[in-house]
Amino acid sequence: MADHGLTKILLDESELPTHWYNIVADLPEPPPPPLHPGTHEPIGPEALAPLFPMALIEQEVTTERYVEIPEEVREVYRLWRPSPLYRARRLERALDTPARIYFKYEGVSPAGSHKPNTAVPQAYYNAMEGTKKITTETGAGQWGSALAFATAQFGIECEVWMVAASFLGKPYRASMIRTWGADIHSSPSELTEAGRAVLAQDPDSPGSLGIAISEAVEMAAQDPDTKYALGSVLNHVLLHQTVIGQEALAQLAKVDETPDLIVGCAGGGSNLAGLIFPFLREKMAGTMSPRLLAVEPDACPSMTRGEYRYDFGDVAGMTPLLKMHTLGHDFVPDPIHAGGLRYHGMSPLLSHVKELGLMEATSIGQTACFEAAIQFARTEGIVPAPEPTHALAMAIQEAERAKETGEETVILTALCGHGHFDMAAYDAYLSGELEDRPYPTEKVADAMTRVPVIA
Repeated sequence: MADHGLTKILLDESELPTHWYNIVADLPEPPPPPLHPGTHEPIGPEALAPLFPMALIEQEVTTERYVEIPEEVREVYRLWRPSPLYRARRLERALDTPARIYFKYEGVSPAGSHKPNTAVPQAYYNAMEGTKKITTETGAGQWGSALAFATAQFGIECEVWMVAASFLGKPYRASMIRTWGADIHSSPSELTEAGRAVLAQDPDSPGSLGIAISEAVEMAAQDPDTKYALGSVLNHVLLHQTVIGQEALAQLAKVDETPDLIVGCAGGGSNLAGLIFPFLREKMAGTMSPRLLAVEPDACPSMTRGEYRYDFGDVAGMTPLLKMHTLGHDFVPDPIHAGGLRYHGMSPLLSHVKELGLMEATSIGQTACFEAAIQFARTEGIVPAPEPTHALAMAIQEAERAKETGEETVILTALCGHGHFDMAAYDAYLSGELEDRPYPTEKVADAMTRVPVIA
């Protein structure tokens, strides 16, 4: 491959994707359907109508390969999309590796992460169907920020439940959410039955995404003018994120590169799917053969240590049953700094892809992640959010392996957000106070005893 000398690879606005890509159309087997929590029978679109607008429900169940992006959504996307693809030349030199490392940078969005890629269309479709208010949960605050931004664009109220550990540790995320006009609460809260039940058992609960989902869903279900929005996990969310991988494909083509390894962080799965699904399409078509690798936190490794079975998406059991890799719906992970990766399950669609043998998964501790983050920040200049440091750490390990073998490996990852609101975590690492959280074997085993048994 000829070295074009480019560090930043850009697309112009005319190259912004016109359609989202739906991988379901190309998989060798369809994913298992969601089930009714009472009857354990497959649910139809009508079961989701109290929570989501019909346009999103249709996207959730569609088998069409491509879904057109409305021009009103593309207009908002143009505030930051297409996002840049960088070659990490300074990091490569520091590692003295023959590997070529590329990262797709989603921190250029108004909210500083990849989350507006789905927040904007979700707000748009809700506005088109007359929704007055949207409720949601957020882990580290990226999703809540994104939805607050998106609802401001379309004149909809927004109410956010933020996991308590992050609400306390990242106060300026809450400030950003309020700046865009949304209301925000620490979860668990006294505002919902789900929250009060958790606090009755543990008044000092650090919260979890599963708990916050229960609170947001409970509030949405009480008001016909209110809908619920989810920032990860579901098919339509992953669909919207495929603008990331589609742009990256076009950008790598500009420099005649084909990735050998694509590595992404994995919590609920939206960033990972958005990056890899367009490349997986090409892999299944035989045009390239990258290795696809998901990286989870050791403290919450649903794909690498969880079971693949039907479980609830929330603590209170208000959602349909989803076939996914799970650690148990009422498992509360330790309060690691990568709050966006503290979800008990994995996207059903990504779980299905892994079960088909089309991707791999591994896990890593947070001290190794922050070591990689510091090295990345001191070479490339960007301070990454804690979530993508998992992928960065693994990319660096693979680049060091390439140095040992002499292989000119091409590595692609997604830097799905900046860490400007996460400096307390960096302070903890730099002062030697950051600790790894070991896999909580007993807590997970206990939680799994309450996962429904599906005949």
